Amino acid sequence: MPSFSVQQVKERIKPHLSWKVPARHGVYEDRKWSNEDLDPIPPEKRTWGGLDYWAYWTSDMMAPPLASTVSSVMALGFTARETIPIVFFGFMICSVVVTLTGKMGATYAVPYPVIVRSIFGMYGSYPVILIRAFVALMWTAILTVQAGDFLQRCLEAIWPSFIDFPNKLPEDAGITSAGLLCLFLYWFIQTGLALMPINKLRILFLVKGIIVPPTFIALFLWAAIVTKGGGPLVTGKAKITSDYMNTAYSALTGLNVIMGLFSSMAVNMPDFGRFSKNRLGGYHQYFALPVIGTLAALTPIFVTSANQYLWGEFQWYMPAVIANFDSRAAKFFTGFSFILATIGNQVAAGTYPFSNDVTGIAPKYINIFRATLFISIFCVVCTPWNIIKNATGLLAFLSGYSCLMGPLAGVMVCDYYLIKKRKLNIHELYRSNGIYWYDHGVNWRAYAAFLTGFVPLLPGFAKSIDHTLNVGGAWKIYTFAWIFGFTLSVLVYYVICTYVSPITGALVEEAVYPPQRGDIESRVITSIEEVSDSKGSFSAKEKELSPTPPEH
Repeated sequence: MPSFSVQQVKERIKPHLSWKVPARHGVYEDRKWSNEDLDPIPPEKRTWGGLDYWAYWTSDMMAPPLASTVSSVMALGFTARETIPIVFFGFMICSVVVTLTGKMGATYAVPYPVIVRSIFGMYGSYPVILIRAFVALMWTAILTVQAGDFLQRCLEAIWPSFIDFPNKLPEDAGITSAGLLCLFLYWFIQTGLALMPINKLRILFLVKGIIVPPTFIALFLWAAIVTKGGGPLVTGKAKITSDYMNTAYSALTGLNVIMGLFSSMAVNMPDFGRFSKNRLGGYHQYFALPVIGTLAALTPIFVTSANQYLWGEFQWYMPAVIANFDSRAAKFFTGFSFILATIGNQVAAGTYPFSNDVTGIAPKYINIFRATLFISIFCVVCTPWNIIKNATGLLAFLSGYSCLMGPLAGVMVCDYYLIKKRKLNIHELYRSNGIYWYDHGVNWRAYAAFLTGFVPLLPGFAKSIDHTLNVGGAWKIYTFAWIFGFTLSVLVYYVICTYVSPITGALVEEAVYPPQRGDIESRVITSIEEVSDSKGSFSAKEKELSPTPPEH
């Protein structure tokens, strides 16, 4: 067994205790913009295939947020017959943008905070990084409470006496002693998994993809059987109850709610696309969101209807539904499955996107590990049970943030596909005063288009938080906020960059990509040829920096 001296141990630990992220040598050496987590993924670590991404979407979709989103649609007065088409078309529209932004990361093997540098500028990327990170931060904290409730159902199934666990906390605490204990137990599990490298967590997504779907199917069949076909939420007639009292506007609102669930993923899909081993090749990825999402949405609808049929209450909060089960085995396995579902969702849509994004703010001091540690601690110090109990306005804000994500996604898609024609210089994304510096580090054109798509939505956004506000007819635009913001931002950005103020300095004739799998093989062959070729017509260094066209 190898032995280490005290000095050697200190040298190993010291980099992790330093304020600065441990440095590494490579092509991207400017530590103001680069660290190991932000640099392009090496070819040997791009291991995700089609099955991995379907498992990822299963992990993200079959989780508690889907149930709360579907409940928001049905609260407008719709039954399952109207809700299911709304869910399908909402996810189908969102899936187009998710696929487009995912291919950005898959082509250049870089995450969202690096991609947006080419669009908003090196400093201009900071605000759009923080917009996305804040939402992930809050939802991760809120879901920690819900997962703790699922764990409580599991413990109650194993030890029924745990139901009578003495509560030492006051009534206004917002949580019971049992709930607080379960929250901390879950927090340790969640934190341990979240701190693992994301390329290793593909196994977690695969496991969830195997365990959770059968649970959803079993709950669906149980609910359909006990209600003899679905109950009032399924077989009843729509009765519009929204403020709009209009079927068309209510349907648009429902569509916007569904798209809002994954509107954040529509902008930061490069975080996961960069792990693709075939640059997200194949059209099957486009169908993952609408197919998995629509099928999964059936379960909360039928289960809520069954809860009303058996216990007289429309209950969308799954821990409360599970608490009504008579079978201890059903309680445990359903609770355990939903714990796994929540962990997968938190990692896929919460901790990893947050950690990945804020790394782009200060790469010299922040990496994914440190940011994940921060969000994990935040999940308990912010007392999220009080957020759920008191912050109605905050929850409305988080539900309506799609009005920010739509314009942001529109600018990203227009810049990359219509203006730059998918051609970037990977080295310039890590360089001050380079071609993506624009004006003082900010691309004002991108912000002009973003604000043009967002500002008209502000009155409706404010009314969604405070229903007493009188904003006239402005709420009508907000009913289709994501589509409106996305479309208007695309049009405005295209006009500005084509006719008003072209960004010629940021355009390249030939794209420069990070190393590909074929490049590694070619360098080995080139090195062998140089040893045997005394004339040496070109060097290995020149071969390495030559652009490698992607396969589309």
